[in-house]
Amino acid sequence: MALTERKVPRPRGQGQWGLGYHEPLNGAEQIKKEAEPLEVRERIERIFAPGGFRSIGKQDLRNRMRWWGLYTQRKQGVPGERTGSAEPEELEDEFFMMRIRIEGGLLTSDQLRAVAWASETFGRDLADVTDRQNVQLHWIRIEDVPAIWERLESTGLTTAEACGDTPRVILGCPLAGVAADEILDATPVIAEIHDRFIGSTEFSNLPRKYKTSISGCASRCTDPEINDISLVGVAHPELGPGFDLWVGGGLSTNPMFAQRLEAFVPPERAPETWAAVTSLFREYGYRRSRNQSRLKFLVKDWGTAEFRRVLEKEFLDTPLPDGPAQAPAPLHGRDHIGVHAQLDGRTYVGFAPRAGRLSGHQLRLVADLADRFGSGSIRTTSRQKFVIVDVEETETTELAGRLDELDLPVAPSPFRKGVLACT
Repeated sequence: MALTERKVPRPRGQGQWGLGYHEPLNGAEQIKKEAEPLEVRERIERIFAPGGFRSIGKQDLRNRMRWWGLYTQRKQGVPGERTGSAEPEELEDEFFMMRIRIEGGLLTSDQLRAVAWASETFGRDLADVTDRQNVQLHWIRIEDVPAIWERLESTGLTTAEACGDTPRVILGCPLAGVAADEILDATPVIAEIHDRFIGSTEFSNLPRKYKTSISGCASRCTDPEINDISLVGVAHPELGPGFDLWVGGGLSTNPMFAQRLEAFVPPERAPETWAAVTSLFREYGYRRSRNQSRLKFLVKDWGTAEFRRVLEKEFLDTPLPDGPAQAPAPLHGRDHIGVHAQLDGRTYVGFAPRAGRLSGHQLRLVADLADRFGSGSIRTTSRQKFVIVDVEETETTELAGRLDELDLPVAPSPFRKGVLACT
């Protein structure tokens, strides 16, 4: 579709592709223009892993490797207040943090064992579950990255676009498909978006990071208020279950809540709508200042009516129907801790690591417990907790006891239940 001229541009050119500006306006944009970031994987496997840390080019090290979930760790003993003033060489250790995408927070026991293996074998037996349902490993050497990728990908996991100016992991309710009160199961939508778009160059050069929440959870446990795009489960009085479309949420610099576009998205149109909003961000998002490149700044400048008009005119084949307003969701219950009934009469058991941190061997044992007491399905939450689903009610007490022995309590203290780490 043809891209129309904006009526309300900012005073200076903001590097918006849709307005014809393609010359990079900052160093990060220049680096992305010089080489497709996803192509760094070939150099990692062919040059950097055999050659070691010192063989890595600086632009790849500090930029493009993030497209494959790799960040350099800060040297031990360097205080946090130095990060804003020190030169990169003073901060960088020769180890990496590796971020593994856990789409919708859904894991099989085989996938969790692969993560545990990588942690135990290469990551000093450490792992963090993040507030975006990912798992992060530490102390990873570049020499070991190809072997980790091979094992993870053999189970269907990936680190592709876990970082960088890309669509980050898609948040989903960890109880999708089993919650007794869910509005709809968003798992098929998340899976289709992941399979069609993640790791593709179509959206590998966005103006900035791009965070997604897609959930039919009645308690909105994935925090749609603070994502760039959120598809929020809602029951339309005439069209049935689907999604309310929100855009422009985000924390960090100038925190803003996502805004409703007052548009209803039928489930079958959800992948198309997600791709349309993402395309709009790619074409019209600001690319001058890194501090003002998130989608929220465009939504603030345009307003929701203009955003929806451009979305439907330029990026969707047909307009979306209007959507109903929603009542506020409760803030309690978003961690899914404890023992609770599922829709099918079985139960799920949610438990709390210490601020999201576990050991690799704990993960391996959790995978074994999921096979022994459930269906081999483990879920991560946006509160850095875990859930084992499909447990028979008669076995919940024994499972809770086994988890307690691993220091993974099902009934944690209020402090442990509520604490979140910045990961």
